[in-house]
Amino acid sequence: MTRGNQREQDRLRAQKKTAGKGKSTSMSGTALAARKEADAEAVRQKIAAKEAAKAAAEAAGGTAAPKKT
Repeated sequence: MTRGNQREQDRLRAQKKTAGKGKSTSMSGTALAARKEADAEAVRQKIAAKEAAKAAAEAAGGTAAPKKT
């Protein structure tokens, strides 16, 4: 029992379906750069807040929260 060319037809159909789906962004170069910079700034602020909280906890005499593994 062979499948004939059904496998080949399915493969071609799948290629056509995924051909339009590329890794593309809807943002232009400048908008994308601005978004990346804003995201990086948010991460920097988050890290600074985390370090400040850790320093405050250590200054209060407590220990920092245990690391999650």
